Amino acid sequence: MKPETLEQWLAYLEQLHPQPIALGLDRVEQVRRVLDIRPAWPIMTVGGTNGKGSCCAMLEAILAHAGYRVGCYTSPHLLQYNERVRIGGRPVDDATLCAAFARIEEARGDVSLTYFEFGTLAAMLAFEAAGIDAAVLEVGLGGRLDAVNIFDADCAIVVSVDLDHQAYLGDTREAIGFEKAGIYRRGRPAVCADADPPQSLQEHAKAIGADLLLVDRDFGVVAEPRQWRYWGPRAKRNGLPWPALRGACQLVNAAACITALDALRERLPLSAADVRGGLLSATIPGRFQVLPGRPLVVMDVAHNPHAARVLAANLAELPKSSGEVIAVCAMLKDKDIAGVMTALKGAFTRWHLAAAEGPRAAGAEELRASLGNVGAPTLLFPGVAEAWREACKNARDDDKIIVFGSFLTVAAVMREINA
Repeated sequence: MKPETLEQWLAYLEQLHPQPIALGLDRVEQVRRVLDIRPAWPIMTVGGTNGKGSCCAMLEAILAHAGYRVGCYTSPHLLQYNERVRIGGRPVDDATLCAAFARIEEARGDVSLTYFEFGTLAAMLAFEAAGIDAAVLEVGLGGRLDAVNIFDADCAIVVSVDLDHQAYLGDTREAIGFEKAGIYRRGRPAVCADADPPQSLQEHAKAIGADLLLVDRDFGVVAEPRQWRYWGPRAKRNGLPWPALRGACQLVNAAACITALDALRERLPLSAADVRGGLLSATIPGRFQVLPGRPLVVMDVAHNPHAARVLAANLAELPKSSGEVIAVCAMLKDKDIAGVMTALKGAFTRWHLAAAEGPRAAGAEELRASLGNVGAPTLLFPGVAEAWREACKNARDDDKIIVFGSFLTVAAVMREINA
């Protein structure tokens, strides 16, 4: 029976392809040609191990502040699939997605597409129908063979390069850097915000003739107590406000976004006020997201060692108190659990370990085995909701509750809060 509702379509897409992840461009490019998707607007593609979502949010906010109608495609979602496809700052409605999925289903014939490939084509169909002015596309996994990469970026950003998804991308930074650099294009701006860019990334950019712009060489930041300064190849900007997105890494992320936008200023002119306004208005849930009220609650989707080290550094910058710092953690078993635990071992006075939802989830016992002896109480729970409720039940006003480990972990707590 043909799917009709969005829920039915998503269930259908989940079982359509024999593998949930199947990297390669041939199949999705074949269907793109049948659909005749040919973007007429500038495309900014954002890749990297961590920081992609934050950069997409800032690019989207700055362009929106300038009055542009922006299409933004990100993944994964937290609560609703519609979060992945935004137009003018709003998630698209179910009818738009269902119509796009129906067109793709008709066009693909006997070509098998993954869930993500279907979603990528659907986002671009929605953007075409809406008549957007610019698109911001987040890479799903890697870059070179990711479905997003069938669309040529007018400017591409690689935010960071570290170890994650090694089964698909390789087990060294050099191997992963090459995959990330696959989103760069000849003669077009290629921004890299990693302070230690892999040689493979630099060599690939040179080999294809991309205009490589490296942080601390071609652009950078000067932090000041209440503001910061940007310097880059086209302009300097003084007196910039600290981004609304929290965390020390956000200054470099913001600088990468400014570098990309400056490179496209002939097609997408911006004022200084647009940059300032966008930095102050950008939001994204689950990235060192501090909830209002007491006890202080932080939600972060950190799920690899690099992100865990950033989370640890950000936690160290929070105001000190005499209260406890309680971890609510659930992870997927195909992640570097030991690496994440090592990065955060000294950050908490109490651990609530839980099993996330789904077949890829690591059990609470598995998390405890990776954590080892940390000299702090460690409690095990069958699910994230139970771990969260127990943390809240015993928390005092001066305590901190830190939710992390995966998108699924943060989503489960969000559902509890919204219930």
